[in-house]
Amino acid sequence: PYKDEDSYSTRPPSVVGKSDDHLMHNAADMGRSDSYQDLEYAEPLDENSKLAADSASPFQKVLGMDMGKYPIDQRIEDKKRGIGRQKYPYVVWALTIIMVGVFINELVVNTRAQGTPVSFKPVVNPMLGPSESALINLGARFPPCMKVIQGLPLTTPIACLNDTANPPDRLCSIEDVCGFGGFHGGEPDQWFRFITAIFLHAGFIHIILNMLAQLTISAQIEREMGSAGFFITYFAAGIFGNVLGGNFSLVGAPSIGASGAIFGTVAVTWVDLFAHWKYQCRPGRKLAIMTVELLFGIALGYIPSHLGGLCMGLLVGTTLYPVISSTKRHKLIMWAFRLAAIPLAIVLFVVLIRNFYTSDPYAACSGCRYLSCIPTASNNHCQGTGM
Repeated sequence: PYKDEDSYSTRPPSVVGKSDDHLMHNAADMGRSDSYQDLEYAEPLDENSKLAADSASPFQKVLGMDMGKYPIDQRIEDKKRGIGRQKYPYVVWALTIIMVGVFINELVVNTRAQGTPVSFKPVVNPMLGPSESALINLGARFPPCMKVIQGLPLTTPIACLNDTANPPDRLCSIEDVCGFGGFHGGEPDQWFRFITAIFLHAGFIHIILNMLAQLTISAQIEREMGSAGFFITYFAAGIFGNVLGGNFSLVGAPSIGASGAIFGTVAVTWVDLFAHWKYQCRPGRKLAIMTVELLFGIALGYIPSHLGGLCMGLLVGTTLYPVISSTKRHKLIMWAFRLAAIPLAIVLFVVLIRNFYTSDPYAACSGCRYLSCIPTASNNHCQGTGM
């Protein structure tokens, strides 16, 4: 900083000192961590409000109903500056560390089985990661390990983890490849694959792309929603994406990745855009960019999982995202959407899980298999199991 001699000479020393102190105080406050406030409810302005906020139940805090409201102008200003409930995305950081650790374990398992961390034989994994059998063994979403599949009994021979020939010369039963202790003569029941598949990735390319999205988009959503609401949204979207994919993807094709969960957090940005349209900078342009990004993302990988995560992210995000309502009409509309979203999310979970376990998914939607399968001669034009 430099002194403007002319302006200093026209002010009394006492005024100069007070003004400078005031400016320095404001500048110091600009960088303080306590500026990260709840978008709808801020840090209380007095001790009584603080006690009321601390006494709020976890459910109230998740829904943004804790005490100590900010003035509406302050909330809007914080929204424009990107200030949310908290400064650091703790859940995103924890998930990223866990997923990187799980991926390292994938490479170790493949190294023990095939001699290399990346599967090059019998075919090269285009994502530069473990073999398909290794991913199934580690917890990928693979319906034959989760329920009885007509045409794919547990005794069906498939490539072992250490197979490097094409066609495979080292065969194991599906039960052996499923792992986790097998089924001891019973029916396949590894339901937990709806969850474990979220933490697995197909290779270096896959995990790098997902973690970049998670550490940017998802991290910002956690800052705005808070860790509790983000945690619920992330896993609801990830699990539902796997449920939808388990229903309508080819049953013989394993699926993995956090894409469905990440798409759920992307969906929250759409809730934010439309709920806060008048507070956005160039909302029309932002809508166009987000549409292109969304279409590009859906076009990659297993589309049913992406669509499932996006759908559930919209429903749960609508319910838990802290929306600024400057008018009673806007507030009533938001609560109408929330009250509709909660039962719809529950119904979708119940119906699709029931459909997965009790009926033939292809009978419910014969054309849905083409969402994740390009018809070629090698996969019998997306007919059968897809193995």
